[in-house]
Amino acid sequence: MSAPPPLIAYRNVFIRRGGRHVLNGLDFSIGAGENVAILGPNGCGKSTLIKTITRELYPDPDVPGSSLSIHGKQVWNIFDLRPLLGIVSYDLVDACSRNDYPCLEIVLSGFHSSIGIWPNHVVTPEMETRAAEVMELLEIPHLAERRINELSSGEARRVVMARALVHGPKSLILDEPTNSLDLHAMHELREIVRKIVADGTGVILVTHHLPDIIPEISRVIMLREGRVFLDAAKTEALTSANLSALFRTEVDLAERGGYYHAW
Repeated sequence: MSAPPPLIAYRNVFIRRGGRHVLNGLDFSIGAGENVAILGPNGCGKSTLIKTITRELYPDPDVPGSSLSIHGKQVWNIFDLRPLLGIVSYDLVDACSRNDYPCLEIVLSGFHSSIGIWPNHVVTPEMETRAAEVMELLEIPHLAERRINELSSGEARRVVMARALVHGPKSLILDEPTNSLDLHAMHELREIVRKIVADGTGVILVTHHLPDIIPEISRVIMLREGRVFLDAAKTEALTSANLSALFRTEVDLAERGGYYHAW
């Protein structure tokens, strides 16, 4: 039996924005269920990378051999992708948080790729059961009837994460998950991400913030100036020398309880 294709595979991917390439020959793959961090400074191409996965941006057609495939295919219907890949981007959290829908509606709307339940949407008992399960996993059943625009940033992110998990995707992509959160909310969200991994969903964490890399992450892909700077096992990647070169500033590093901290 042949091995399954990677969940995501970049092959010499160049992305052009504003007349210039902002991703420059990305070449790596991530397997289904693999726990990976994509780490890099602001401006390194992380947001553009997310937009390639959400199909907002496509590889430059003028570059020979430039391709991005998901589970072995380059062309997907978004409805067929949802059982494979859940995506929680900063833009999506912001878009959801501007509405006044109850949180349960936000979670259920994941079944329809919408924000909120519309009059033509059918919500089955099975959908309601699944929504309740993921809200329980993320410790937010008490928020079901609360309006999402009334929540704290950390609570809203958990609601949008639940929306992405209703299909039981093989992997969940989290874009800068703790950005703008206070210390308590950061800790809570990281523990929730650990629960998601323990429940069997792989996590692809896209961040510039080292402490976001939970202990379950086994591999780190570093980006700098739109290129892969380093792709290695976490223990090999996260060194003072590598981080100093990546961020172009002197970095001291410490590890405590499976988390890494830099100063």
